[in-house]
Amino acid sequence: MKGEKILERCKAGDEKAFAELYHLFAPKMLGVCLRYAKSKDEAEDMLQEGFIRVFQNLKSYRSQGSFEGWVRRVIVNTAINYYKTQIKYNTTEHIDVYDKELKAMEDEPIEISDISQQLLLQMIAELPKGYNMIFNLYVLDGFTHKEIAEILDISENTSKSQLSKARKLLQKKINKYRLEQNV
Repeated sequence: MKGEKILERCKAGDEKAFAELYHLFAPKMLGVCLRYAKSKDEAEDMLQEGFIRVFQNLKSYRSQGSFEGWVRRVIVNTAINYYKTQIKYNTTEHIDVYDKELKAMEDEPIEISDISQQLLLQMIAELPKGYNMIFNLYVLDGFTHKEIAEILDISENTSKSQLSKARKLLQKKINKYRLEQNV
């Protein structure tokens, strides 16, 4: 695989290989960062920090599983750390405001067949930070509630609750979009 050959050259200190590795994976990984970020600039910051970590930790990659999967995990962990840092330095976003509206909604599957992937990702990005983070980790990146609880230093029940609220709010956004399209 092309990525594996570039990886070996990187480990050998080939500086051109570092640029090749970046250009090979950066577009996909930017997509991952955009899911966690509130803006393109924030996503690009996450991407840069993530690739710094990838380059610093190349020697720890053990060729178990795909290299792209390993890079993705580093990028996701970078996004999580970015999120944690933002919470420490910003006042926490109060998401209880949404609770009154959400309690009235049923917990039903979200129908998205008529929603473009780009629009859906935009709606997910617009969720409050906590909802967004847990939704991305659980639904899109496949973490368990136990893993999310450990990563974010919250309880498993909080993770489950936040995911449920994120789904309900996302459903509300989709319903609103559909209503606006029919007007």
